[in-house]
Amino acid sequence: MHALDALAYTNPWRRRHPAEKALLALGLLACAVALPPWPGSVLVGAVALGVLLGPVALAPAQVWRAVRAPLVFIVVGSLPLLVAVGGATVLRWEPAGLVPATMLAGRALAALLCLVLFAATTPLADTLPRLERLGVPAAVTEIAALMYRLLFLLLDTVTTVREAQAGRLGFRTWRTTYRSVAGQAGAVFIGSFDRARRLEQGLALRGYTGSLKVQVEARPVSWPFLAVTTVLLVAVVAATLMPA
Repeated sequence: MHALDALAYTNPWRRRHPAEKALLALGLLACAVALPPWPGSVLVGAVALGVLLGPVALAPAQVWRAVRAPLVFIVVGSLPLLVAVGGATVLRWEPAGLVPATMLAGRALAALLCLVLFAATTPLADTLPRLERLGVPAAVTEIAALMYRLLFLLLDTVTTVREAQAGRLGFRTWRTTYRSVAGQAGAVFIGSFDRARRLEQGLALRGYTGSLKVQVEARPVSWPFLAVTTVLLVAVVAATLMPA
């Protein structure tokens, strides 16, 4: 199981209704996108991080592991704003880009923390079945669930093949590395098609008619939680738009 999935199944908010967590996380995400980066992004990021470390009871190391990979993309996406093309040199430092780069990175980091807040507290198995009640076609939710499941199976297959190749000294030189990577790609490609074919056959043998019916556990919505969340979102908006 992926580390983020493990957190979603073991955190203290596991039994809460997904709508409660969606209002908090996606409401903060909307604030991060719509409000001015300063101080909106700082406030949204601080609230999301505080909830992760406080009520959700994640350790700082767990939060870091969840955000470190997307954080690389945020940094890489912000760096071009610090560089200008043309003039005496092909590339040069652009002082005017420091503020836009900082604002972009801050907004993206705040949005990332909001998404981690929802993903680390809500398993996908709790979310997808309830989307059908909101009018999302069953085919869309089922394809999303299958893609999500097969993605991690694919990653497990890549890891297994790579470990087997490493055990046979397949990464000893550049030449053997290229050969191993090509073989790994071929093995994963063929294995993925074979797994998809067997999955299709299994569904057909079980009388698949176009939708997979699953039982959704009934969970009451906590109105006090929704009220506190609404007050928190309003406070973030008011603090951001308040004149200095």
